[in-house]
Amino acid sequence: MPAPGRLELLALPGIPLVRAGDDLAALLAAALARAGAVPDARDVLVVAQKIVSKAEGRMLDLATVTPSARARTLAAAVGKDPRLVEVILSESVRVVRARPGLLIMQHRLGFVMANAGVDRSNVAAADGAERVLLLPRDPDASAAALRERLGLPVVISDSFGRPWRRGTVGVAIGAAGLPALLDLRGRPDLFGRRLEVSITGFADEIAAAASLLMGQGDEAQPAVLLRGLRWDAPPAAARALVRAPEEDLFR
Repeated sequence: MPAPGRLELLALPGIPLVRAGDDLAALLAAALARAGAVPDARDVLVVAQKIVSKAEGRMLDLATVTPSARARTLAAAVGKDPRLVEVILSESVRVVRARPGLLIMQHRLGFVMANAGVDRSNVAAADGAERVLLLPRDPDASAAALRERLGLPVVISDSFGRPWRRGTVGVAIGAAGLPALLDLRGRPDLFGRRLEVSITGFADEIAAAASLLMGQGDEAQPAVLLRGLRWDAPPAAARALVRAPEEDLFR
């Protein structure tokens, strides 16, 4: 299928601060209505992980955490709060790299990321409590639930750092209603040569595009509608983006 000649990105306005138990699909539907956006079958809604996690109650008060001996030892090595390290370990299956100020973890869902996605930024603490936010338990299921309610494909995005490259980019941790990967092998290039290894991280590219509007700080634009995309492959969840260990040459 030819690539689109034009894409439109629209940050949805007026989404309030999300709290545990909020009906996120209803909040997003209201934002679509305020924007005058009537979803098309090939529109894609990108939703920031933080508001999904908040709506699902994935917030944890560090005062309730008792660090293990392993967490205390690792915290001393990297200079982090032992309670935070305990939460990070509880979300992880492996420490990939550790150095002062940095923990790269393999999350239980397979993602390799800083702090296993456990985050303190943009987490309200009006009562003085020290809270952290965890990733959704099943981001693909969260995306599927939103798609069912909203009637359009959904990508749940987060910001990841990358080996060998500086800076974070938006990536897809959940997807529903679209192919997370586009396998281009066997298709011709510009000169008719058959592609042999080309597989596109379609959902990641969508998340990265939306991240340009979402931002990382106080932009308060946690949902972006993309219009003009094309694809001809069946839907596949974001878990398809995680490289299998036997294919990984660097861990």
